[in-house]
Amino acid sequence: MKKLFILLAFMGIVTTGYAQKKLVLYYSETGTTKTVAQELQKQLGADIESIECMKAYSGNFQETMQRGQKEMQSGEWPALKPLQKKLADYDVIFLGYPIWFGTYANPIATLVKENDFAGKTIVPFATFGSGGLNTSSDALKKALPKATVAKGYGVRTARVAAAAKELNRFLIENGYKAGKVAKLPEYSEQKPVTAEEKAIFEAACSSYQFPLGTPQTVGKRTTAESTDYKYTVKSSGFGGGGETTSIIYVTVSKEAGAKPEFTEVVR
Repeated sequence: MKKLFILLAFMGIVTTGYAQKKLVLYYSETGTTKTVAQELQKQLGADIESIECMKAYSGNFQETMQRGQKEMQSGEWPALKPLQKKLADYDVIFLGYPIWFGTYANPIATLVKENDFAGKTIVPFATFGSGGLNTSSDALKKALPKATVAKGYGVRTARVAAAAKELNRFLIENGYKAGKVAKLPEYSEQKPVTAEEKAIFEAACSSYQFPLGTPQTVGKRTTAESTDYKYTVKSSGFGGGGETTSIIYVTVSKEAGAKPEFTEVVR
């Protein structure tokens, strides 16, 4: 059996992760998710298609949030234009969206209601202000029990310029693209933050439009390109709720003059 598998692999009959047929399918309102989708398509050599609403959102943040809230409350999701690609033709679908209200944007709710993606591997990719990849991936797993929802990729809108390099690593590490990358070290164990580490956190997070909380502990790792921090943070819940705990990742590039950046909040 082992010899047969080797022979089939040599003949190209056994499908590898990066030999499967792939589609980059995405919804983008402002163009940020589109930028990531196009980079994915470029690196994978995959087909690509955008998801479009019959009644487009305005692109204005407040108007979109107001419309989105009404849709969520009523359960009347936006109607979509028919897809040009046949989903049945693909093995792996990279599904992209911005994060709205802590999960995938409303047009994706329509998409997963109308398509069960049975037998497909779904790879989420999300753009966000602070975070939401984990919660949206969990929501996809519940909405698509007949599909395999794989580990996803997320990037803050403020850091979308970093997507190309990060996607290269993500695709290679997860077997969607041939190549080699150095394995990243694990974070050290969590320890109480020092004054210096608190200052790094504040430099990365203080300009964000909403307060992100107070760091309590931190783990670190050093790579060839940066020093990365994994902070455990305490904050007050939204709307006056109780205290909550989140994880906030911060990176500091080794390039001269680089400033600390927070990469994601995991709530």
